[in-house]
Amino acid sequence: MQERPQGPLVDALRNNGVEIEYMIPPPSQSLPLKIAAAGGFEGGEIELTAKVSSQYVSSILMCAPYAKKDVTLKLVGDKVISQPYIDMTITMMRSFGVNVTREEGTNVYKVPKGVYKNPTNYEVESDASSATYPLAIAAITGTRCTVPNIGSASLQGDARFAIDVLKPMGCHVEQTETSTSVTGPAKGQLQAIDVDMEPMTDAFLTASVLAAAAGKPNAKGSTTTRITGIANQRQKECNRIQAMRVELAKFGVTCRELDDGIEIDGKPVTDLTSCKEGVHCYDDHRVAMSFSVLGLVAPEGTVIGERECTGKTWPGWWDTMKAVFGVELEGCDMPEDGAHQKTNGATTTGDEGHVLPIHRQSPVKKSIFIIGMRGAGKTTTGGWASRILGWPLIDLDSELERTEGMTIPEMLKDNDWAGFRNKELALVKRVMREKPNGYIFATGGGIVETPEARQLLVEWQKDGMVLYVTRDIGLVMEFLQIDKTRPAYVEDMMGVYLRRKPWFEECSNLHYHSQTVDESAAIAGWTSPLDDFTRFLHTMTGKSAALEKVKAKKHSFFVALTSPRIQDVVRLLPEVTVGVDAVEMRADLLVDPKSHDGIAGEDFLAQQIALLRASTTLPLIFTLRTKSQGGKFPDDNPERARELYRVALRMGFDFVDLELTAPQEVKDFVLSHRKMCAVIASHHDPKGELSWDEDEEEWGRLFEEARSYGDIVKLVGVAKKSEDNDYLKAFKKSRRETYPDLPVIAMNMGDIGKMSRVTNGFMTPVSHPALPSKAAPGQVSAAEIRHVLGIVGEIPTKNFCIFGKPVTHSRSSALQNTLFKETGLPHHYGFHETEQADEDVKRMIRAPDFGGASVTIPLKLDIMPLLDEIDGPAKMIGALNTVVPFEGPDGKTVLRGYNTDWQGMVLALRNAGAHGSTSQQEAGMVVGGGGTARAALYALKEMGYSPIYLVGRNKEKLATLTSAFSEDYNIHLLSTEEEASAIPSDKQPIVAIGTIPGDTPIDPGMREILISIFSVGTTSTANVAGIAATNSNKVLLEMAYKPAVTSLMQLAQNSGWRTVPGLEALVGQGIHQFRLWTDIVPLYEVSRDAVMGKEKEAQ
Repeated sequence: MQERPQGPLVDALRNNGVEIEYMIPPPSQSLPLKIAAAGGFEGGEIELTAKVSSQYVSSILMCAPYAKKDVTLKLVGDKVISQPYIDMTITMMRSFGVNVTREEGTNVYKVPKGVYKNPTNYEVESDASSATYPLAIAAITGTRCTVPNIGSASLQGDARFAIDVLKPMGCHVEQTETSTSVTGPAKGQLQAIDVDMEPMTDAFLTASVLAAAAGKPNAKGSTTTRITGIANQRQKECNRIQAMRVELAKFGVTCRELDDGIEIDGKPVTDLTSCKEGVHCYDDHRVAMSFSVLGLVAPEGTVIGERECTGKTWPGWWDTMKAVFGVELEGCDMPEDGAHQKTNGATTTGDEGHVLPIHRQSPVKKSIFIIGMRGAGKTTTGGWASRILGWPLIDLDSELERTEGMTIPEMLKDNDWAGFRNKELALVKRVMREKPNGYIFATGGGIVETPEARQLLVEWQKDGMVLYVTRDIGLVMEFLQIDKTRPAYVEDMMGVYLRRKPWFEECSNLHYHSQTVDESAAIAGWTSPLDDFTRFLHTMTGKSAALEKVKAKKHSFFVALTSPRIQDVVRLLPEVTVGVDAVEMRADLLVDPKSHDGIAGEDFLAQQIALLRASTTLPLIFTLRTKSQGGKFPDDNPERARELYRVALRMGFDFVDLELTAPQEVKDFVLSHRKMCAVIASHHDPKGELSWDEDEEEWGRLFEEARSYGDIVKLVGVAKKSEDNDYLKAFKKSRRETYPDLPVIAMNMGDIGKMSRVTNGFMTPVSHPALPSKAAPGQVSAAEIRHVLGIVGEIPTKNFCIFGKPVTHSRSSALQNTLFKETGLPHHYGFHETEQADEDVKRMIRAPDFGGASVTIPLKLDIMPLLDEIDGPAKMIGALNTVVPFEGPDGKTVLRGYNTDWQGMVLALRNAGAHGSTSQQEAGMVVGGGGTARAALYALKEMGYSPIYLVGRNKEKLATLTSAFSEDYNIHLLSTEEEASAIPSDKQPIVAIGTIPGDTPIDPGMREILISIFSVGTTSTANVAGIAATNSNKVLLEMAYKPAVTSLMQLAQNSGWRTVPGLEALVGQGIHQFRLWTDIVPLYEVSRDAVMGKEKEAQ
């Protein structure tokens, strides 16, 4: 509301003797205002400019009877805005005993002095402006909606929206005096209109989003909608005309602003583009609600910011969309860039697309404070957060030194800790005041020593994030022993930590523990410390959208870890998580060696969570199963349960299991601290005391109780006979008919209950043969379930192949068929040798049983015209190697082309320990200027390397190759030894990708360039032994397959670089193809063996 100008109203009242003061200095003319009591204004003649808002007119009219004398209100200036609302005010005043008269043919109103008298009954109409949104939903989705209490008899201007806007756009409208019904045309059949919306200016935003999807030409053959009469909308919560132009452009819609309106070039719904950046709502309720309508038909879902702003007009808007219209909603963070992925949901009408309002306890824009001991990693994680969110990082210790003009040791030379803490506190207050939004602040370790600072951080948590960063305390103590940049502690360092620890926990609402792991063994290149923190931050802000992603799948699974320590199964995680969608930590099964009863303590649990998250990229489920529910946690210890739930909720789980039998205090705690995680409301009957047949009513009661607080309902019984699975199936069917959008996990334990696991569908708990034990009787693996589903036809057999020539030598068939078998899928992969993207190829890729294809030379470009879409990386690289079919918004199959060559390169490099440039800029290098070099440049850019050196002899050819890449790739061309020698020591490449032929000698000139680069370590004066030692962390990926050691590899090895053969990248690109086709990430070792095994046979 502070964006709305109050100047015309304030001027009119000031001229009538009212003392009003703006609380914000000029040029602001907005709220808040300070108004002196005056016993009513003077009255008499009042002039008011009414071109901005009719609300100013209504406010003076309603107060006028209590003026000191009769009021004559003259509306001056341009055309009066929203006349129907002025008329409605006058009619309402008449109902309360005050008759306002209007001089004929003028905008002059006479209001006598008087007193309002309450009528016996007075009916308040529904809000016609708000009614435009549900009516627009019917219009854009081709469904029907009826709004009672708004009809032709209404005095509200917006009541004409259905007749004057929706009907001309092609909707069927039925309007009585007291109700309005709208039936939209078939999806995509809205047509453009010309309309003067001066009587209902607030509704122009609703009309605008409909116009964006009005791709059907009107009688004039035009798809351009022209809306006029809305000049006042530039002075509302924001400049709404400008806002619509800017935000509709994100959907690929072109708009032109007019002096008093807007023109919108409508597009077919299928031509709307995905809104990658998310919709910025300018804290304007009408912007948010309007784009929630467009989000129903936009592709890939729509992210809408500032969710809470709708509360001004319709506090329950998002709940209404979900409950009444069946729109799928998921909390998430505003995306920073186009890489943000969303998953389409569905409305109850079957229309694809869902709206994602921001559902957070605090707005994403609020600055983040990072606290913890010195040496815990605050600056490192702050740098990561800065990179992820795109916000500046400010180290408050460094900022304090800058503002004070001296180092911290200098400030403390007289041991004036009190003075130092006061300066530190003053800085925290200042940045909270001056930089409340969009910054990352890394605090000093002792900030929590000051009580007032602690209170500030506790208050910040209410709608902001305070992140507590920890790592192994032994490592922190080692760091503090050698760190000389800060004054030495004057007391025992461990004692300092133990004193501060409860303060750190009190002052924070998030906790990130950096766990030291053996990355080469535990995570096999699939994750990195930055990846780990990224997932943590996305989870805590709701950006991961884990629930929506799982709901989008027909069959989904989670594997339960049953080990007493996570480190015991870390090496097994890549194997046991193949083909599952989440990992469950059974905290009740953990055994803490330092606990008297073995139950996990808070520190032990934090370490286990950090290790698990660092070892898998999958969403995490936290479960604390009690003894009565089939677990090992005591039923009678709610205090310890709260402690463990508290750790889990602070450390970032996507799902948390909460039993129906949990004490109410535990439920209340979890539900009030859940942040963005989804709650699985569960009940297990391990003793088989309930029957799905005879006790259907009791199961129904449990279902309703679970539904009352759970995002997911989980009910598990015991099958004593095969019919029990049938009764369970009938129970699920009846509930699904009533609650079609509610995710339900319902199964039977025991061997007889295995079939219920096969038919469960959503988030089926599974085990794996490699795990030490099963979490429940009758659990089977995901591969076994898929195998059965394939046999019974629930997973249809699909055909895959490779297009190109020659292809008979390709190892793709061996790889993909091995992976289909390993994951239990019934598909088959074959060869189709051809040099042309001909009719046979077109017929195959459009066949109903087509599952996907690999593409190799010479068709990587030629096949593009046969496809419907090409993804961004493939466009940038200029070639594709993968075809993926998927179901489009209209139910038809859409073929999309991808390039996984660059992803194979990234995977091969990560497996070799090159995880990418994170907190600091590190350089990369590409050798060669052919087609593969484009993929290599893209790969290094995605890994964060900058600058990227491109080495070749022909500089013109290199320049041509790089012309398609934007400046932010920071590509430097190297075609001479002199250019290579001029590279600064701190800008030497640490990772390289070779794309030149491996079976021919390297060009002499290029060889000299490479020797110059390979032989230089981080210092220019290192001797040969020193260079080799320094370069041992540098990696060359050689894309040539043969010979086993190429000349380029030999050059790099001579200087101490580690080298990776091209077959590793080949395996990687095949793994990513399989992932795109099946949404399953296969085990790297199995994939590699499948490729290499055929190689060995050929030899």
